[in-house]
Amino acid sequence: MPDLKRTPLHALHAELGAKMTEFAGYDMPVQYPMGVLREHQHCRGQAGLFDVSHMGQVLIVPRTGAIKDAALAMETLVPVDILGLSEGRQRYALFTNDAGGIEDDLMVANRGDHLFVVVNAACKDADIARMTDKLSDTCEVVPVTDRALIALQGPAAEAALLPIVHDAPNMNFMDVITVPSDFGPLWISRSGYTGEDGFEISVKANRAEDLARALLADVNVAPIGLGARDSLRLEAGLCLYGSDLDTTTTPVEAGLTWAIQKARRLGGAREGGFPGHDTILRQMSEGASRKRVGLLPDGRAPMRAGTEIFADETSQTAIGTVTSGAYGPWIEAPMSMAYVASEHAQKGTVLYGEVRGKRLPATVAALPFRPAQFKR
Repeated sequence: MPDLKRTPLHALHAELGAKMTEFAGYDMPVQYPMGVLREHQHCRGQAGLFDVSHMGQVLIVPRTGAIKDAALAMETLVPVDILGLSEGRQRYALFTNDAGGIEDDLMVANRGDHLFVVVNAACKDADIARMTDKLSDTCEVVPVTDRALIALQGPAAEAALLPIVHDAPNMNFMDVITVPSDFGPLWISRSGYTGEDGFEISVKANRAEDLARALLADVNVAPIGLGARDSLRLEAGLCLYGSDLDTTTTPVEAGLTWAIQKARRLGGAREGGFPGHDTILRQMSEGASRKRVGLLPDGRAPMRAGTEIFADETSQTAIGTVTSGAYGPWIEAPMSMAYVASEHAQKGTVLYGEVRGKRLPATVAALPFRPAQFKR
C-alpha cells in the first residue's frame, strides 16, 4: 500500500522477513518468521524488540521557562497530578472530554525544563491539535518528527541495553533519563506495554536502524510484531485505545482511577479542573454502572471483541460486551476483557458469552492475567 507511512525501521523489517499490515496509517510488522506464539513466549522469557515509531512524541515547553507552568497547563487536560511529577519521572495519563469519556491515553514525563509526552498513533493528530489549542498561551507544543521510538521488553532487556547505556541498571520503573551514546542522545524510560520489565528508547531517526541492529545482535533479543504485542498487553491487563477505551468510556468504568492522584480527587489540593471532572469525580464517589473486568472462558477458544455477555444461559438482555480477546500463550488459556454491569463484576462470577449462537461460560477474573514484572 504505497500511501501508508513508513517508520525509520521499515527496511529492517523487510530484511528480517516481517509480514506487514496497516496500523494507524502505517505499514507495520504484524509478525516475523518466528510467529506470534513464539514471539510472545520469547518476550516473556528473554527479550523482544518492538518498533513503536508510529506513536506520537511531543515536547511541551513552558514559555516562562518554569516547569510548573507546563504542569499546571497539562492538568487542564488530564485528571492526573502533573505538578507533583518529579524531574526524571513519568506518569500514565488520560485525555478526557466534557462527558468524562477518554479521548486517548498517554505517557507524560518531567524532563526538567519541559514535559515529554507520548501519545497513541491513531490519536496523535487530534492530540497534538488539542494540546496546541489549549496550551499555546503558556506553552510551546512541539511535535517530534525526527526521532524513532523503540521498545525493548523482557527479563533480558536490562542486560541487552547495558553495553549501550551503562546507567540502565540504576533506573526503576517509570524513571526517565537522557544519555549520550554511540547512536546519539537517547531519551529512555523504564516502561513498556507488555507487563515485562523493559525500556522505551527515543533515538534520532537516522540512527534508529543502527541501534536496533546493535540490540538484535544480543542472542537473547528477537524482533516482535504487533500480533504478539497485542497478546502480551492483554495478558498484562493493559488497555488498547479504540478497543478497551474510547470517548464513551470513563476512567472509573475502565478501572483506571489509580491514575488519578489524591491532589486531583474530591478534597484534593487541585480538585477537578479537567474535562468531565463532574462525571468522573461523582463516579469515583458513587460508583459507575459498568466495569471493565477480566474473563477466563472455559475451554480453549477465546471470546473475541464484540462478543455479547449474558448473566445466564437463557436471559435475552446482554449485560456486557467483550472489548479484547485472544489466547494467552504464557497463561496457556483464552482470555478476554469486557465491560459488564457492575452487579455482575465480582471476581468468580460465571457469565456467558454468545459465540456462534451458543452461550459459553466464562469466569470473571482479576486483572492482570499475569502479574507485572516491572522493576520497582
